This record gives sequence, structure tokens and C-alpha cells, in this order.
Amino acid sequence: MNHREKLLELYQNSSNSHLHNSLPNKLKEDIRTIAENCFKQKGVFTVVITLAIHKILYPKQDIRLHQSSMENGFSGRSLDTKYITPTLKELGLPSMAESGWLTRSLEQPYPYDMNYNGKISDISVKNSFLRTVDFIQNNPQMVSSLILNLLKIVRKKVSENKVRITPLNNPKSLNIDDIIKLLENHFSYDYKTRGGSKLPVIAFYAIFKSIVAEVSRYKDCYLGELGSHTASDLTSKTAGDIEIYDSNKKLIEAIEIKHSKIIDVNIVRVAVEKIHKFNPIRYCIFSFNNVKKEDVEKIANIIKSVEFEHGCQIIVNGIIPTLKYYLRLILRLSDFVENYRKLVEEDEELKKIHKDKLVEFFQNLNNRS
Repeated sequence: MNHREKLLELYQNSSNSHLHNSLPNKLKEDIRTIAENCFKQKGVFTVVITLAIHKILYPKQDIRLHQSSMENGFSGRSLDTKYITPTLKELGLPSMAESGWLTRSLEQPYPYDMNYNGKISDISVKNSFLRTVDFIQNNPQMVSSLILNLLKIVRKKVSENKVRITPLNNPKSLNIDDIIKLLENHFSYDYKTRGGSKLPVIAFYAIFKSIVAEVSRYKDCYLGELGSHTASDLTSKTAGDIEIYDSNKKLIEAIEIKHSKIIDVNIVRVAVEKIHKFNPIRYCIFSFNNVKKEDVEKIANIIKSVEFEHGCQIIVNGIIPTLKYYLRLILRLSDFVENYRKLVEEDEELKKIHKDKLVEFFQNLNNRS
């Protein structure tokens, strides 16, 4: 039995209403911490699953030695990439793009013991992760029960996060002003929780699905996968929130969305670093806020310098004015509305309230007509 088959078997068993309660209470708390954070700490969840399943299949392996470069170690990342992450995606569970080990905080070349110094941002998640790994290593006979409990809670979280957003009755009746008002309301509502900053990213991704198909500048181009919006600029392995490639897989445009940050010279300097690293032809920075007044001249000089020395055009603008402009470029506004609906409905990082609000706004539009 390989890792994929074992994960599928455990997933099926986790649907049972009764789970073993023989696990220590402290471990149950740690499992719940990992499960409750499974969307914003996908790497941690994925690595725990990979290590636990590997311990079941190879009980003599010290799973804390997660890299083959370590003495008596093994490649957790390879197993994850081949078996675990594709299976998590298939099951509709939280997962990284390729592997949990692509997270910088988890890929450090040190054993996952209690002294591990990888900087997992949430200290409570880090402590729960390391204690759980320690338990897996020292209690191989109880690992199946541990995974069953973890998967059951995560499945419940995934189920709670699913919201059916019914398409609008008559999306063709909407004009640009209607759509902009809908987006402004959806972006700016006080959700009192994190995650809403991804909504403008989803809106731009939705509109570029139409633009790439319709606008001659983007002929034969395609959109990169819409990834996580929780990685920082310094740890992100992408040029921007949205990436557009030509038919030769060359990056031609990157778009960075700053939901509530004012655009200052530091943001532009980070963009310049990414331009030199990824070499796009155009780099866009869009924000709800204006450019910081005292940085206007510095930013203008950087933009001129980059275009002269590198050739990349940097564009800085507001989120709403840009969306309004792009909406004028596309043939069918209804396509954008439907793309936005689907992306919001399917996104794992958005909370239930973000989806519920779109349901409410759609109902208001339906009642209007």
C-alpha cells in the first residue's frame, strides 16, 4: 500500500461518527489547533498528514528527519508532491499548490524536534505542530487514530466553509455601474475577520479570464493559477497575485493587489526586486489607497529608471478605477459576474461570511428586477 492509498483509506474511515477517544487530551487540543487553522496554515496540515502516513507505512523511520540530506532521513517533500498533495486536492481538502514543504517555514534543513527554528507565523500552531510530530514519532500504534481525528475536524471545517452561491437570475441586465457598486459593497463590508483582502484579487482574476480571451494584446496568453493570498511578498515564490504568460510560458504581466495599504516607495521597491527576478514586461500595483504623498516623486523616478534599464512598465493605480476601465474592454459583463461568483464560491481561503455576503447582494439584485 502506498501513501495515496493509505490516505484514501483513512479518509473513508474518518466519516464514521465515532472516533477513538484514547488520545491524550493535550494532543486532541493540538490536533484541533492544526485543524482549525487548516486553511491559513495549509503547509502545516499537509506536512502532518505526510509524516503521519509515512510513520504508519514505515514505523521504524524517524519522521522528524524529513529531508534525505539528513543522516537516516527521507524526502518528505517528494512523498508529499507525488502522493499526498494530489490526493488532498482530489478529496477537496486544504492543500498547497505542489507541496507543504514549499513553505519556507517548513523547508528548513533541521529535524522537526521541539528546538526546530522554522518561523511558523502562528506560535500556537508551531507548538501544536511540533508536539504532534513528536507524538507521531513516539507513538506509532496511535497514529491512525490521530489522523482520523484530524481528518474528521478538517472535513467539518471544509463543509462549513462551503456556500452555494446561486447565479443571478438575469446577469445581462447589469451595467458597469451596477457591477462596480456590487464589488465595492463586497470589498468594503466590515467582516470583522481576515480574508476579505482576497476579494479584489478574485475580481481581477475573474475579469482577466475575459480579457485574456478577448483582447488582442493577450492573444495566445493564459492566466497562472490563482494561488494563496496569505504569503508575504518576501516569501512568495510568484511575481504577483495574478500572473499572465504567453504561449512560450514567458511571464508578460504581473498584478499585485494591495487591499488596504497605501502605495509607498517600499512597495514599489519590492516590485522592482520581483521584476528583476521574474522579468515581466508589465508590472501593475493596484490599491484602494492613493500613493503616499511624500513618495510620489521617488516612485515616479523608480518607474522611469526601471523602464529605461529593464524595459518593464510599472503601472500604479486604484482598484476601482482600474476595474471600471477593464469592464469597458470586455464583451459580456455577464461572463465576468459568473466568473466572480464561481471563484468566490470555490475559494478555500475566504470565510463563510464573505460568501454569504455575495449571496445577500445577489438576492438584492434579483429582488430589484
